[in-house]
Amino acid sequence: MRLAELVAALSLGIDLGFGQPMEHVLRQCLIALRLAERIGLNDDQRADVYWTALLVDVGCHTDAHEQAKWFGDDIANKSLKYDYDLGSTRQAVAGMRSIGRGAPLLHRFRIGIEFMISGRRDLDRMIDHHAAMARLLGEQLSLSGAALDGLSAAYEMYDGKGWPGELEGDDIPMASRISAVAEFTEVAHRVGGVDAVRDLMRRQRGKQFDPMLADAMAAGADMLLADLDEAASTWQTVIDAEPALGIVLDEDGFDQALTAVANFVDLKSPYFLGHATAVADLTTAATMELGFAEADARALRRAALISGFGRLGISNAIWDKHGKLGAGEWERVRLHPYLTERMVYQSEALAGPGAIAVQLRERLDGSGYPRRLSGPAISRSARILAAADAYQAMREPRPHRDPLSMDDAAAQLRGEVRAGHFDADAVEAVLGAAGHRVLRRREGPGGLTAREVEVLKLLARGLTNKDIAAVLTITPKTVGNHVEHIYTKIGLSSRAAASLFAMQHGLLPEEEFVPA
Repeated sequence: MRLAELVAALSLGIDLGFGQPMEHVLRQCLIALRLAERIGLNDDQRADVYWTALLVDVGCHTDAHEQAKWFGDDIANKSLKYDYDLGSTRQAVAGMRSIGRGAPLLHRFRIGIEFMISGRRDLDRMIDHHAAMARLLGEQLSLSGAALDGLSAAYEMYDGKGWPGELEGDDIPMASRISAVAEFTEVAHRVGGVDAVRDLMRRQRGKQFDPMLADAMAAGADMLLADLDEAASTWQTVIDAEPALGIVLDEDGFDQALTAVANFVDLKSPYFLGHATAVADLTTAATMELGFAEADARALRRAALISGFGRLGISNAIWDKHGKLGAGEWERVRLHPYLTERMVYQSEALAGPGAIAVQLRERLDGSGYPRRLSGPAISRSARILAAADAYQAMREPRPHRDPLSMDDAAAQLRGEVRAGHFDADAVEAVLGAAGHRVLRRREGPGGLTAREVEVLKLLARGLTNKDIAAVLTITPKTVGNHVEHIYTKIGLSSRAAASLFAMQHGLLPEEEFVPA
């Protein structure tokens, strides 16, 4: 199984998260490879360019919760990245106009004041963390050191005015410099053609872009950008274009990489932390009780892990909304299983699980989505996945409610069976598996105290210091001290990274499964 298939599937979700057409990242990867070949890089160097170009923006959804706080629609805000020259005054003004978008005027005014006090600094930190999170995923996927360095410097600019602003000029890894040119070239070419690309290279030469690469792109634009729209399958072209020896994984290795990506996708919202792996554990336990064949059980587990991929295409203004969703917002929510299917259907390894995952929200009486399937049209595996996902969601906090108890969740799920929504056998198998759930022991990974573990879990869920103080009946100042100690002990500095740490060390979700 090719790691490139999994990363390419993830890249389609990153496209959606930036408000770009799907295959934007795949196309920028092809452009990057062509530019790398033009300047004479060898196979190993081009492999580093390949992975950097595919993953350059993968960390940008990990603080979508905070982005939505400032800008309302995090996806609409990220789409501004390509409308203006990076770091320009016009881009800054456009960003300011986006603050509090969609909120009442008074709320926008308050958010604007808060942004002027601390928001700009927070925004710069977010961009720094995007590169750090991309590198963290790269480490979990066992990419080369040079590819990891390329991801770390993804937002540096040639003139030294990028993020985090620690590198400039030729000190920036070549993979980062090429990926930056390719990313913005793809959008400029798609919107305005070759002339727009040459104009971009002229404006940003020596600023955002390496002058040598800008000149090479401008001079060779006709050849470097030829046939991008004519490929029968951009997906397959990118998979086939992986330089050097392609990274091939066995079944277990692929599942480990898929789990890492699923955890990364769950960082989209603090309300979904650990959701995918918890649902996967539930389905695995249920299939053991039901006597599934090993291949079918593995496919269902993979379906559970990828079932949240489509959430990347929906704004956190919806996922994290505390009030009731409007009709238009519900229509966008109903898209997410379909988006999941579209992200993975081209992958030989994931197409089968994708066919299960797209039925995640279908219901036996035909009231579900996205295709309103009913009865026998919904596969047995999908019925189990639907029950496991619903049960796990009930047991987790959501912006509009607290988590349900085990008994309440079970009662509600059985009520859905009586209403004709869920399959009775699937629900009982899931509840039978969940009946062996026990509270995890909290020894405190990374040297964390019991109280710091409590603070970390609440911090990961997106609570402010004031909110955490209210829950734990301590002062906000004390919470601040705990947060500082937590970041120091675990060697991280952002909520998203701390959230991933919590999932990796079994702190989230709150419970685990013990086989019968």
